[in-house]
Amino acid sequence: MTAGPTDSFLTKILHWGTLPTRFFRKEVLPLIADLRLAILLLLAIAAFSISGTVIEQGQSLAFYQANYPENPALFGFLSWKVLLAIGLDHVYRTWWFLSILILFGSSLTACTFTRQFPALTAARRWKFYDLPRQFEKLALSAQIDTAVEMRNTASLNSLEELLQSRRYRVFREGETLYARKGIVGRIGPIVVHASMLIILAGSILGAMTGFMAQELVPSGNSFHINNIVDAGPWAAPQIPKDWSVRVNRFWINYTPDGNIDQFYSDLSVLDRQEQEVDRQTIHVNKPLRYKGVTMYQTDWGIAGIQVQVNKSPILQLPMAQLDSKGQGRIWGTWIPTKPDFSEGVSLLARDLQGTLLIYDAKGQLSTTLRAGMATEINGVTLKIVQVIGSTGLQIKADPGIPLVYTGFGLLMLGVMMSYVSHSQVWALQKDGQLYVGGRTNRAQVAFEREVVEVLDRLSATEETRQVVVV
Repeated sequence: MTAGPTDSFLTKILHWGTLPTRFFRKEVLPLIADLRLAILLLLAIAAFSISGTVIEQGQSLAFYQANYPENPALFGFLSWKVLLAIGLDHVYRTWWFLSILILFGSSLTACTFTRQFPALTAARRWKFYDLPRQFEKLALSAQIDTAVEMRNTASLNSLEELLQSRRYRVFREGETLYARKGIVGRIGPIVVHASMLIILAGSILGAMTGFMAQELVPSGNSFHINNIVDAGPWAAPQIPKDWSVRVNRFWINYTPDGNIDQFYSDLSVLDRQEQEVDRQTIHVNKPLRYKGVTMYQTDWGIAGIQVQVNKSPILQLPMAQLDSKGQGRIWGTWIPTKPDFSEGVSLLARDLQGTLLIYDAKGQLSTTLRAGMATEINGVTLKIVQVIGSTGLQIKADPGIPLVYTGFGLLMLGVMMSYVSHSQVWALQKDGQLYVGGRTNRAQVAFEREVVEVLDRLSATEETRQVVVV
């Protein structure tokens, strides 16, 4: 029966349909799974990660213009225009960096399925050697004379017992024997690859859905997270809308010589009804964590001051940070001493517990005060009730962190597993001779010593058995 036009047409369609699959398996897949490509991609990831650490990420345009000017450009070419054009201000979210991560993940996946899984399958499969010449190809082999017929089976039985005592899994078929141990060493590289894929997935998830915010909040005030300074394109669902935070109190502990020892913020998490659902006191290196959002104590400031003029109600006046030309931080405000604001004094402060400086209208230092003290100035009694501090919080959310931590845990486990040697031993009893050979993928010297010890004990056992028989 001859093929008609329709059969020929279908054959061509099927042939052309298999070409892309065949091309991918024979050309593309080996290229992606190439170890050299994986190393090159890993070096690229490391280099760009270093650049993302050295170059400040997510800063304002003015910051980059000030720190990376065009003339002179850093290294002769790295100006703020170049930096922003190629995305070095947000390295971890650029399309090219994410593409490198995805390509590296594809390379690991291809290597795992084309090399590691076949190697594991081959290691789990046992094969008996039934020809003496097969032992010549092994890295370690020996031949023992067992001319006495009644010792043939006994020799193989003794070898089986000795190998089992050294945690080998032994397979026996007639006069042939195969033993192996350390199969976990073949699983280790697969676990390493899987852990790296999990780390990559966590990194990409964090880059695309995470955000960072900064808030400077006076004591006693509540706030929603609004001041977002850096966020991924899919970060909106992660920014909390159904809860807020109240700063109950902010204070600073000082050392006996007047230096800052530690910052503290007493924070309450509030639900939509302004009810407290969590409360923690945070300080540097002890953040607050709530529903995947972490709040770090990073900065502080002076938000305002409470004063009383004569017997007036307590007035709360805001304070602003002044430009001190790099001579430290200083805050200032103006306090009216007359109801019509025609006269007043200036007040300067450097911290929450130090001396407050009072200057008159001519800019002359009039007096110094501390919180709780009063003085006579411009014909009135001015009392400093309280200096109000503000806490500086850095707020982060990174949904990829659990994946990254899991990946690193598996990576350490996989590395330890990979150090386990996969050792194999074959034995054949034939024509009055016992052929023994083996190989291992690492720790060759230790494996050779182990096999030699097994053979020595086997020889001693057989000599003892021969004497008893005689």
